[in-house]
Amino acid sequence: MTDAPKPKSDLGPRAIVGAILIALAAVALWSGGFLFWLVLVIAALLMLSEWSDLAKMPAKDKRLAQFTLSVPLAIMCPLASGASFFALGLLAGSAFFVVIVTRKPRLAAGLIYVGLPVLALLAIRAQDRGLLLAFWTMALVWACDIGAYAAGRSFGGPKLAPAISPNKTWSGLIGGMAAATLFAALLTHWGLSPYMVAITPLLAIAAQIGDLYESWLKRRAGVKDSGTMLPGHGGFLDRLDGLVPVAPLAALVILSHQVLA
Repeated sequence: MTDAPKPKSDLGPRAIVGAILIALAAVALWSGGFLFWLVLVIAALLMLSEWSDLAKMPAKDKRLAQFTLSVPLAIMCPLASGASFFALGLLAGSAFFVVIVTRKPRLAAGLIYVGLPVLALLAIRAQDRGLLLAFWTMALVWACDIGAYAAGRSFGGPKLAPAISPNKTWSGLIGGMAAATLFAALLTHWGLSPYMVAITPLLAIAAQIGDLYESWLKRRAGVKDSGTMLPGHGGFLDRLDGLVPVAPLAALVILSHQVLA
């Protein structure tokens, strides 16, 4: 009797896809303007597709939602009104339109879920020190993920939310907060405000809440990953779940700090 073949490791494809995603994000972030907007728009439409699949929406409703979301996303373009209150109003209006037409509030909620982070990141990037602030916003989520994984694997301990995500631990949460805060502290060398460093642990908690929420969505849908477009990584929602709540919160922190300064 021969041994069963070992499952093929996805480490290679995972590393390649991860490197491509990081390079694409870095180039878009550095360039800003139209390229940054375009990358965010593509990501948002793909995330909405995955959201619709997790919610088990019919294909026609998914397409309607994507076409409707395209309107506020187009207005967010730097060549149009950009990240403005007008775009925010259109985003809310698009969600209202979808819920009226389809009678499916979960589908309408998906427009806000994926559209608001796009608006927030564009608003952050448009600030005077937008490159640094947007980098801080995005990279603190990555640092949190790395720190949480390393601490969880090293220390283990009590589970954070076993009914939602059995692998997440309290030590991982603390490790993620510590890694994100250390990363933010290093950025003060390039001009990041100590106020942003002080806020970072709270944003790290938000990132992990976003991760848990997406895990809950997948558990509710009975799937392991939100999609299959990213070999070794699952879907775009899997990769960006922590950034979804962090981006709007970071934008509020940045804009309010500038008003009060």
